[in-house]
Amino acid sequence: MTTKEFWKTKALAELNDQEWEALCDGCGKCCLAKLEDEETGEIYWTGVGCRLFDGETCRCSDYENRLKRVPDCVRLTPENVGNIPWLPSTCGYRLVAEGKDLPWWHPLVSGDQNTVHEAGISIRGRVKANEAQLAEPEDYFAFILDEEP
Repeated sequence: MTTKEFWKTKALAELNDQEWEALCDGCGKCCLAKLEDEETGEIYWTGVGCRLFDGETCRCSDYENRLKRVPDCVRLTPENVGNIPWLPSTCGYRLVAEGKDLPWWHPLVSGDQNTVHEAGISIRGRVKANEAQLAEPEDYFAFILDEEP
């Protein structure tokens, strides 16, 4: 059972499965390929989506099997959320882990799954390529974004 505003009263590790999944705002940013400068640790966002990512719905096309089908897919857990430098600054998991509240457009606050898209937070319609379309690792460099989407 999920209680209203559970993210304000529970630690991430205390969330049940339904609450954990509800913290995802559906922005799709975590499903974009990111490049990391090995020397500086700087993260570069790209406009390349995971091969399972649907850029119109901002959802994984095979969420249940994503970890088996995409070896570098990262499963977020209460233990690793605070240690993943590429989580978007708008990510519900990151915000709660940092002791911050969820923004007005988050579906848990607004009560509407579309406000994340209406507010321009999601990457709906902004994915320029799918990783399955790229032949070489160097191809990702053509899709580097100027900033976090």
